Amino acid sequence: MPVSVIAQGKNLKKDLYTKGTTSFGEKDYFSAAQYFNQLVLLDSSQLIYQYKYAEASRLNYDYEIAYRWYDKVMKEDNAKMYPETPLWMATILKGQGKYKDAKKYFEKYAKKNKGNKDKFRQQLVIKATREAEACDLSLLLMANPLNVKINHLDSNVNSRVSEYAAFELDTVLFFSSLRNTGKSKRDMNNITFNKLYTSKKLNEHWEKARALDSLFNASNIHNANTSFNEDFTKIFVSRCNALTTVDYNCQIYFSQYINGKWTVLKPLPPPINIYQSNNTQPNCSKLNGKDVLFFSSTRKGGQGGFDIWYSTFDSDLNFGTPVNAGKKINSGEDEITPWYVKENNTLHFSSTWHKGLGGFDIFKSEFKEGEFAEPENEGYPINSSYNDIYYSLNAKKNKVYISSNRLGSYFEEKQSCCNDIYCFDVEPFKIDEPPKPVDTVKVIMDQLKILCPLTLYFHNDEPDKKTLAITTKLNYKKTYEDYIALKPKYYQEYPSGLEDAEKTQAEDRLTNFFEDSVDAGMHDLDKFAALMEDALARGEKVKITMKGYCSPLASTDYNVNLAKRRISSLRNYFYEYKDGVFKKYINTEDSTKNYLLLTDVEIGELPKSNVSDNVKDVKNSVYSPYAARERKIQIIAVSSFAIIK
Repeated sequence: MPVSVIAQGKNLKKDLYTKGTTSFGEKDYFSAAQYFNQLVLLDSSQLIYQYKYAEASRLNYDYEIAYRWYDKVMKEDNAKMYPETPLWMATILKGQGKYKDAKKYFEKYAKKNKGNKDKFRQQLVIKATREAEACDLSLLLMANPLNVKINHLDSNVNSRVSEYAAFELDTVLFFSSLRNTGKSKRDMNNITFNKLYTSKKLNEHWEKARALDSLFNASNIHNANTSFNEDFTKIFVSRCNALTTVDYNCQIYFSQYINGKWTVLKPLPPPINIYQSNNTQPNCSKLNGKDVLFFSSTRKGGQGGFDIWYSTFDSDLNFGTPVNAGKKINSGEDEITPWYVKENNTLHFSSTWHKGLGGFDIFKSEFKEGEFAEPENEGYPINSSYNDIYYSLNAKKNKVYISSNRLGSYFEEKQSCCNDIYCFDVEPFKIDEPPKPVDTVKVIMDQLKILCPLTLYFHNDEPDKKTLAITTKLNYKKTYEDYIALKPKYYQEYPSGLEDAEKTQAEDRLTNFFEDSVDAGMHDLDKFAALMEDALARGEKVKITMKGYCSPLASTDYNVNLAKRRISSLRNYFYEYKDGVFKKYINTEDSTKNYLLLTDVEIGELPKSNVSDNVKDVKNSVYSPYAARERKIQIIAVSSFAIIK
């Protein structure tokens, strides 16, 4: 190839990389993704191009593309040069509702970076740890769905771009939208601005939405977030200027209804709107009998990001010093879209920090004794694995509106790019109604079920080599410890004969297997046992079903017995757990006193295995992680049972 052609190729890649990096720094992730896409098409061997393309795609909401390239980077790099790769893979998986897979990658990131002294990574470790716990909570919430039907408003309200911040007053729905309704919607630079819209309900159907007039929708600025005071004589909205494609600077405006007309909107004075502070998403309500304005703000004195604040005011709109909603509500991340319901003293808001099913989840917190209580997740299906924001209760107190980009939302270019408005019915408030008691045993049993199938791994022909016995005196904890002690042998045998990058990749595969499978299985077993102890102590009757598997070495008959020995080691683990705490629940002679049933279904060789069964090829038949994954048993099910007398 001529030198001039090579030079041109280098210059082109340098130019694309510079443009991509510049666009990324300006938060123009769409353009950045285009530049890095061209780079990987020119040279897909460069990890930095792959990672940058994944990053830009993730921030541009192209999650499938992002995950594909993160996965490529992870397989080659194993989070060495790009340590955040498993964290972002986990985040994408969580957004797709793949909570078990997401948890594995969150835990991997937290474990690899636990001792890192970098403050940024320390915060990410805390985040990853919480997100791993959130994955367990998400499975639990989905196992116990709320009895609500989520309704998607039709295309008279929702469009292929974002609709949000809905509030229903009698038969009129107020909401915000980025839709393009014609030339008047765009400025000279072809920019589309958010506007305030209304839709009227006729015969239980919403009519085609219409934009409010220029009194409420100012030109060349984003208008959003409608909120009225209790007697509907004051209205508060947000107006925002775009700083980048993703950042805005907002102020809260107000108008009053005087002599049958709304006054011209004006920005609220300090202490609501203050210099160098983003103030948005107003919600007007009553707190302790006083008018109060809740809003989201980046002002100093908060916990970080957007915080929820509130300020009382009088009839002349004199506002008191805003109060931060507190550390139980606010975090170092974003808390947004507050909605306070005075009838039950409850604040509803969205957050990316508190444990939830998706990115933003909706939470609730009761205000009592002068402060907000620990937030509770609103539950599934109110929340989804996507972003759920803008909780609002209508004027009649019988319907809730939310905004979400969940599956089913309309979109123009990218699925789940845009929020739509959804609603669900609620019962009128019963102020004195006591809260429903929590069925603690059911919660524990659901947590046990979430851990299944629980997979445990063994070294080759363990426990008790070269025997046809179907039981062992060893318990699984001991076989696990012996297995971990053999790790140096695995690192010696499996990468043998390989050099440089191939050797490193082989070692990485072993590391991932031991961390993500062997260690994770032992951790889950200890958690399973602790939960089961709690359930049994509360009177629950538990049945566990176990299943054994083996790699293809030795005869099928031998494997069947080996599978039985491995299940026997798990039985021994339960018998010996905490010096025999489970023994009193197991009584095989008297079924009426049997509160713990341990049952099993054995199987020998796994079907259609591609693993070597050559006993002389120990590198692949014994020490390969592919072979090791087949040497396992599982707790495949856990359930309650009734004693038949």
